[in-house]
This record gives sequence, C-alpha cells and structure tokens, in this order.
Amino acid sequence: MKKIFNWTYLAPLLAWVLYFAIPIGNDLIVNLLAGLLMIGSVMAAVHHAEVVAHRVGEPYGTIILAVAVTLLEASIIVSLMLAGGKGAESYARNTLFAAVMLILNGIMGISMVVGALKHKEQTFQTKSVTIALVALVSILVLTLVLPNFTTSVAGPRYSDPQLIIVTVACVLIYGSFLFTQTIGHREYFLAEASEEETIISRKDSLISLLLLLFCLGVVILLAKALSPVIERSVAAAGLPTALVGVLIAAVILLPEGIAAVRAASKNRFQTSINLSLGSALASIGLSIPTVAILCTAMDLPLVLGLDKKSMILLGLSVFTVMLSLNKGRTNLLYGTVLVVNLMMYIFTIIYE
Repeated sequence: MKKIFNWTYLAPLLAWVLYFAIPIGNDLIVNLLAGLLMIGSVMAAVHHAEVVAHRVGEPYGTIILAVAVTLLEASIIVSLMLAGGKGAESYARNTLFAAVMLILNGIMGISMVVGALKHKEQTFQTKSVTIALVALVSILVLTLVLPNFTTSVAGPRYSDPQLIIVTVACVLIYGSFLFTQTIGHREYFLAEASEEETIISRKDSLISLLLLLFCLGVVILLAKALSPVIERSVAAAGLPTALVGVLIAAVILLPEGIAAVRAASKNRFQTSINLSLGSALASIGLSIPTVAILCTAMDLPLVLGLDKKSMILLGLSVFTVMLSLNKGRTNLLYGTVLVVNLMMYIFTIIYE
C-alpha cells in the first residue's frame, strides 16, 4: 500500500487523472499543473527504467527504454500527421531531425561534460561505438539526405517504391544492430560492474516495466495537449514555430537524457553511450518505417529530405561525435564542443 503513495507511482497517476478530467490549454493554472505532472512523470519513468535495467542487465535495459520512448514518439508523430494542418507532411522529418540533434549533441555532450567534471576522464568500448555509428550514419543518409537527390518525384521526397525499399533497409539495419548488441557481440556493450548491486525481484521489475509504459504514455499525451500552448507562447515571443518541435522532442527525450547523464555521473559512460546512440538509432530506425508504412497505406504526402543548412549541421554533429568517440576516452573539450553544436543548431532555428 505504501508504494501507491510513492511519488513514482503517484505522479503519473495524477497526470492521467488530470489529462482525462480537465481540459488542458485554456487555463494557466491547469497548464502549469500539467507541466509539473509531466516533469514528475518523466522523472518517474527514469526511476522505473533503472529498475528494469537492473533486473534484465545491460544492454537490454537501455534497449527497453529506447524502444519504448521511440514507439510512443512515433505514435504522436502519426497522430499529428493524421490531424493534418500546415506542414503536416514534414512533421516527421522535423521532429526526428530535432530528436537526433538533441541526442547526439545535447544528451551526449552534457553527459561528457558532467562525467568530465566529476571523473575527469571516462572510458568505454570503441567497438560498440563503431557498430552503432555505422548503422546510424547509414540510416541518416538514406532517410534524411538521399531524398534530396532522387528524381522520381519532385521535391525532397521518395516515390512509393523508393519509400518501401528505404523502410526495409531501416528495419534490416536496426534489426542487425539489435542482434549484434544483444547476441552477436553483446560483450562490446556491457558496462563496468557496479560496486552497489541492487537485487530486484521479478515482480518489482514487471511492475516497473508496466509503470514505465504508463509514465511514457502520459508524457506523450500531455506533450501533445500542451503543444498548442507552447506554440502560442513561442509565436507570442516572436520566435519561429520550428522551435516548437524542438521543445516537444526535448520533453519526449527527457527520460533517456536524464538516465544517460546520471549514468555518466556514476562513471558508467558505456551505459550512457548505449542510451544515447541506441536512442538515436531507434528514433530513426523505427519511427521512419512506421510513418512510411502509414503514409504509403493512406496515400499521405511525406517530406523527408533536409534543407542545406540542416544537412550541414547534421554532418557536423555526426563527424564531431565520431571524432570524440574514436579513442575510447572522453574529456571536457569533447562534451563542450557538442554542447556548442547544439546551441548553434537552436540559434540557427531562431535566427535563420
């Protein structure tokens, strides 16, 4: 009975009650309360993800969190595309590009900075990074860059046959990555043994897994409900609407971001990398096929190709990450450069 009144149980429960009981978006107090409960649910999701990770071990724990967040991320993209409206055909591209930039520069950069300030230098297995980056670079080019250079249809988009082939390619690459991470070369992704081993029962881990999905679900719903409020606030401040997608992506990625930074602060940078690169791969490798299948089946327009400025920023981010992780050791400079890349990405959205 005590667990029910624990904040990790109570926050998402109250968030669900608020979502269904009170209309969100019209009242300032309700909006603030919804925002606070959303943040509480994010923190609760991180707690339950760590419980599950302790039980199943690495790298399965990080995979569970990455896939859970990505499936819910894909669901909100699909729902907003079905709702239509201005720019609906490019919503998937904008959101996923924002997510990748936030993960590669924000989550990974902040993790490096926090780890460096606390432990000066941290180590990890370069083989795991190489495997993840090979898969990630291929998927990024196929989904966000190549559509600009195909000629079957006008604009930065694929024809239906091309979209089907790219969908199959994403699934094959991501599936191969999961096989390598969990079976083929699992040892490359294992974190160092923790000094404090927490024993988690099977019952507690199953409850936490359900509560993880429970938390992530309400975070996505509240983020969707609050997005018009955020959009109005951004417009009132004279800022571009593209910033809204970045803010929503940031909220969705908070559970993984907090978990990655906490892992780095505990000198478990391998876990932090598994979360960061695994999240980036899952975001593109799962969301693009989901959206592509829907758009093909329902004959919806889908714009995937990035503009020139975005391609330059994406290339800079990937190249910087590759250089930062090629020696198996981190330092403060690497993290600082990645955070600066993120700042420039956001700056170029505000001041095009």
